[in-house]
Amino acid sequence: MQRALQLAQRGWGRVAPNPMVGALVVRDGVVVAEGFHAEWGEPHAEIEALRAAGGVAKGATLYVNLEPCHHTGKTGPCSRAIADAGIARVVFAARDPNPEAAGGAEWLHEQGIEVEEGVCELEARDLNAVHLNAFSANLPFLALKYAVSLDARLSEAPGTRTQVSEGAAIVEAHRLRAGYDAVMVGIGTALADDPQLTVREWGPARVPPLRVVLDTALRLPVESKLVQSAREQPVWVFAARGADGERAAHLQGQGVEVVQVARGPGSAGLDLGEVLARLWDRNVRSLLCEGGGRLGSALLTAGYVGRLYLFIAPRLFGEPGVPAFQGGRGRGARDWRTIRRVEFGEVTLLELGLGGAASAPSEP
Repeated sequence: MQRALQLAQRGWGRVAPNPMVGALVVRDGVVVAEGFHAEWGEPHAEIEALRAAGGVAKGATLYVNLEPCHHTGKTGPCSRAIADAGIARVVFAARDPNPEAAGGAEWLHEQGIEVEEGVCELEARDLNAVHLNAFSANLPFLALKYAVSLDARLSEAPGTRTQVSEGAAIVEAHRLRAGYDAVMVGIGTALADDPQLTVREWGPARVPPLRVVLDTALRLPVESKLVQSAREQPVWVFAARGADGERAAHLQGQGVEVVQVARGPGSAGLDLGEVLARLWDRNVRSLLCEGGGRLGSALLTAGYVGRLYLFIAPRLFGEPGVPAFQGGRGRGARDWRTIRRVEFGEVTLLELGLGGAASAPSEP
């Protein structure tokens, strides 16, 4: 199953809104075929593995990290293909929450095929957290990515662009963007870094992520890289209701979509719940926030963050460096566990999830 999870990861940035799935055919304890879902609309992992196995699949065991689907969409039901191939036993990690696709396990059992579930379930749920969230929540799955120093600071001083990570860590950061529907920053980060928020060092993503800026007073400059490229790749700017109409018109004239929401209670910022709800209503099911410290901390405190990516560089910024974690703990004071720990040169990535305890599959 760990190998199935490794294979599944190869679909990152290519298969959404489908889940990432890997499959293996095992006969007499030997892996005879592998497959993974490589592209949205193309054959599922089980089909690829069964095709590779051919006649050897008869009487074999199929391992897959998600319950085989039992419906006809872009492709036919994997459950029927499994039965037709003569598979004797199916082992899967996690149930599929999609009501249209679910039911494969029960159907296979009815056909006399041995079915076992729950192997490496937590790891499988971590891998497809976005897919699971889409059928169990009404807000996007939110991940927070920080590049920090050893003393958990984002930059050497407020308003100063500081490159914390480099090399392979940058490539990984762009790979992460490719797996989310949208990438978001606060106006402070937008002004300090003038980012593009595109997938350039890895890819291409099947669908380039929507770029989002939280900008209460519409301070984003028209000459910024985000605005200047808005007609090439969408940019949404969330502002407070009643924000400067002339500024809004200038941004809209450049192709930016300006979305006005309420201010947050007791603060000058925006109502983050409404921001997330508006994104959900526009079919954004996953969101990667890349800071800064004020926005990221507000999302953590409100309990909206489901995944943390911490790129930690062996540097010390000290004062007046900008702290990554600000304010009170609030609903963000929950138990985090390490899903993945990877070294990119001198930079360490910690991928953290909520609750439980599990080890992650190694890199594909």
